[in-house]
Amino acid sequence: MPDSPRPDGPGAAPGPESAAARRRRRDRFLRELHEAEALRERVRPRRARTARLRQALRMRSFRW
Repeated sequence: MPDSPRPDGPGAAPGPESAAARRRRRDRFLRELHEAEALRERVRPRRARTARLRQALRMRSFRW
């Protein structure tokens, strides 16, 4: 049946997963996420530069 959740899919009930395994999976995900963000910034340097300038302008106009 296509409506039934797969045992290993997103609808599966969480099994007895160790905290260390969960942290390893989370760390790998975050590392890949940061790598993808860095790659996007390198591929689009003009947009990254514009974003940096915008951020600098926001910081200059911020009142402490």
